[in-house]
Amino acid sequence: MPSTIVITGASGGIGRALAVEYAAPGVTLHLFGRDPTRLDAAAAAVSAKGGVARVHAADVRDAAAMAEALTAIDAATPIELLVANAGISAGTRGGGESDEQTRDVFRVNLDGVLNTVLPILGPMRARRRGQIAIMSSVAGFRGLAGAPAYCASKAAVRVWGEGLRGEAAADGVRVNVVCPGFVETPMTGANGFPMPFLIPPKRAARIVRQGLAHNRGRITFPWQMAIVGWFLRALPDALVDAFGRRLPRKPARD
Repeated sequence: MPSTIVITGASGGIGRALAVEYAAPGVTLHLFGRDPTRLDAAAAAVSAKGGVARVHAADVRDAAAMAEALTAIDAATPIELLVANAGISAGTRGGGESDEQTRDVFRVNLDGVLNTVLPILGPMRARRRGQIAIMSSVAGFRGLAGAPAYCASKAAVRVWGEGLRGEAAADGVRVNVVCPGFVETPMTGANGFPMPFLIPPKRAARIVRQGLAHNRGRITFPWQMAIVGWFLRALPDALVDAFGRRLPRKPARD
């Protein structure tokens, strides 16, 4: 098991659940998030299982700040597992998707992943070891009318991670793309519509940990949503357009 782990978006949802899943004596978890109070609560949960938690109140959109923090951590103790998990969700319900919302979704979900991975990718490749998990989504398998920017941002990090996996493997670095379906988190709690095959974050974290341990290139769950995602990719555009018009919408951000 890795002994030095970095998780972004660790103040809640899958990120916090992963922190608790990996928490154990001898393991140090560096938890990144924007809410110090929630980060402290996550750190307490890690400590309760015997792990060591270090909290970093940071915004993944800030490339310079992320590079500085991650480089300092890695210089002190090389990072063995990096989980680029931070993300936001937004859709078109309540007036469509504004320019500001579209750009903010990409800044967090795409730029935030790059700002997390790039500062550590080079050092991992230089020492020829390490693992990077990139959080995508089943929503990234096909663009849907209810959340164009969200789907697109998750598709971008999925494809980048899949390509990066093959390139980094030659240098001993494992890259894995995680594609969850619906997980019970504050993000999905705002959806306001039925979510098929919804699973709790604790179960999601266990699936991710097992997938990373086996170095699976794409960790998609639950299996029912994986089938739905692949089915949508295979459908003709006309059918997806008609289907998409009938789907419930994610709420737009305030």
